[in-house]
Amino acid sequence: MINKLEKELNLHHQALNLRVARQELLSSNVANADTPNFKAKDIDFSSVLNEKLSATTNSRAVNLNTTSPLHFGSVNDSVFGDSVLYRVPLQPSADGNTVDMDMERTRFADNSVKYDASITFINNEFRNLMLAMQER
Repeated sequence: MINKLEKELNLHHQALNLRVARQELLSSNVANADTPNFKAKDIDFSSVLNEKLSATTNSRAVNLNTTSPLHFGSVNDSVFGDSVLYRVPLQPSADGNTVDMDMERTRFADNSVKYDASITFINNEFRNLMLAMQER
């Protein structure tokens, strides 16, 4: 029973962490909408989630190679690894920026709704567990 509960909660834990990191990635796209030559980034959520779930049993650390000790790695670099994808623009801009604000807003809102749905699902799971443990 505990293994099943831990497996289920690990799924939601990993999914919520990825949702938060994806939200940061999408917000950086929005923040750089006017930056010349900025390339919009996103992830394939389901493949990254499957990768994270399979890696929980055998976690491996990957170090970032830097050319200066002053370089910082992004939080998303450690979460996504090499899974970050660059978006192909539907309508290229003259300055080389690939951010489409309508698409970014839509994906940002979609990710927010799915995050809230995951939180609601976890709350319902715990509520059901609490009801099962109460004396009647």
